[in-house]
Amino acid sequence: MKLVVAGPFGVGKTTLIRTLSEIATLHTEEAMTETGRPVDDLAGVPGKSTTTVAVDFGRLTLPGNVVLYMFGTPGQRRFFPLWQDIARGAVGALVLADTRRLADSFEIMDMVEEQGLPYAVAVNRFPDAPDHPVEVLRTHLDLHAATPLLLCDARERDSSLDALIALAEHVLDALPAAPAGPDPAGPDPAGPDPVTSDPATPEQP
Repeated sequence: MKLVVAGPFGVGKTTLIRTLSEIATLHTEEAMTETGRPVDDLAGVPGKSTTTVAVDFGRLTLPGNVVLYMFGTPGQRRFFPLWQDIARGAVGALVLADTRRLADSFEIMDMVEEQGLPYAVAVNRFPDAPDHPVEVLRTHLDLHAATPLLLCDARERDSSLDALIALAEHVLDALPAAPAGPDPAGPDPAGPDPVTSDPATPEQP
């Protein structure tokens, strides 16, 4: 299953993929510069010094041989065309959110919905972020009742795994049912016997 890990700038996508991946992760992080300061808003993430400029990638195998391929996407608007390319072929998305700037997630969720992807929302719990009950967060994010919403810490494997499993289950529930196979008691695929099936055929001696 190809999954997209999406969210606004500085919300913890790279950290979550690094925490969960069973292989050495691929990252395309670059140091932030003074030139990028006018376009990369550091409000709420003052200590951030690097940013993803292409894609993060990791892999995780779940029980039952369900293999998840995680593709992390850049969060800044200027990378949105790249986001659409990365999302091609994905079956679902995990959208990370930050209670210090919930409104930044709206645009990401709109993009995911435009791609027709089922998604779950994981609120990454930063140490200095306001703490709200899940019911309050669901109301503020205006989520559909069936959309999974979880609290997680992208640095902790167990809580990050819970978020990814919730997404995988949501994706599987959204998949169309497989068509029914042929009836094992149905007609012979070789067709009727030309002798025994024709009542007009005389009985052979």
